[in-house]
Amino acid sequence: MDFLTQYKLPLGQWAKALVDWLTNNAAWFFDGIAVGLEALIGGILFLLQAPDPLVVVGFATALAFLVRRNIGFPLFVLGSLLVIINLGFWEETTNTLALVLGATTVCMAVGVPIGVLAAHRPNFYTALQPVLDLMQTIPTFVYLIPALILFGLGMVPGLIATVIFALPAPIRLTQLGVSSTPTQLLEAGHAFGATRWQLLWKIELPYALPQIMAGLTQTIMLSLSMVVIAALVGADGLGVPTLRALNTVNIAMGFEVGVAIVLIAIVLDRFFRLNRVTGGRQ
Repeated sequence: MDFLTQYKLPLGQWAKALVDWLTNNAAWFFDGIAVGLEALIGGILFLLQAPDPLVVVGFATALAFLVRRNIGFPLFVLGSLLVIINLGFWEETTNTLALVLGATTVCMAVGVPIGVLAAHRPNFYTALQPVLDLMQTIPTFVYLIPALILFGLGMVPGLIATVIFALPAPIRLTQLGVSSTPTQLLEAGHAFGATRWQLLWKIELPYALPQIMAGLTQTIMLSLSMVVIAALVGADGLGVPTLRALNTVNIAMGFEVGVAIVLIAIVLDRFFRLNRVTGGRQ
């Protein structure tokens, strides 16, 4: 037992050496990522904060009607956003929305192609699974430290931490959807002379669409669960008043922020949940 504890594996030193090497040799790469992500978040914030809040509320309500084609959901969206404005958390909510939508965009842009590749390469998915498990189970604060060093304070490290935590969901669900495509459909595509790309775009992805959309909603929910963590590294949003309420033991503020987060979570989930009338598998 003493022998095992005396010769400790230098895992921490290896990780520190890797981060130091990246800082010294790849700073330009991480600066480029930071600029791109800041532009993405800035664009979303401009769309949400430049108009009057009531204009954004009206647009969201109209979009809700176009998406669901009923009156119930638009009324819920209207009421939820008006409640958030009334509570005084509109700016924090738009910051959180920018972070969540930015993280979701990155996760889906990266996760769906990786999921498709994993469905077509079982050996690759077998090797990828431990990495996905690590991304979701390792404590968030562990990779916040190198994220702070590489990207500094602000929205970007919060977005990076959110992406690391939420990315496994679209990868796994896309892989599940594509790999479960019935063999009969693929054989029919081959019989009609479809190429590999045509099989992917005309058969596999449409069949996997419900699973991909489930991955999208999962990503949104996981991203929202990271708002407090993102606030610890300087990201604006609903996590800031949440931390303030925790530090001051302010029950009223904590409850109000919690209600705002729940309302946003329900609205986003209903917006992107696949509608039964679209013909998708449920």
